[in-house]
Amino acid sequence: MFEELALGGLLFSPLVVFAPLAFVISFVTRQILHVSGLYQRIWKVAWFEVALYICYLALVVYLFGR
Repeated sequence: MFEELALGGLLFSPLVVFAPLAFVISFVTRQILHVSGLYQRIWKVAWFEVALYICYLALVVYLFGR
């Protein structure tokens, strides 16, 4: 399990690493969906993007948080 990250005497949560990683993965997925043409078939785009980010964040925490 990740411990706190020490940077300049300040302690940061491991989510400081996990959140940008999940964002990058969701960004890549959105770009693939846009190029493939499937992005136009999504009914509520904003809800889909939030759900995609949350799912990827949960996956990253599950995989790397041990």
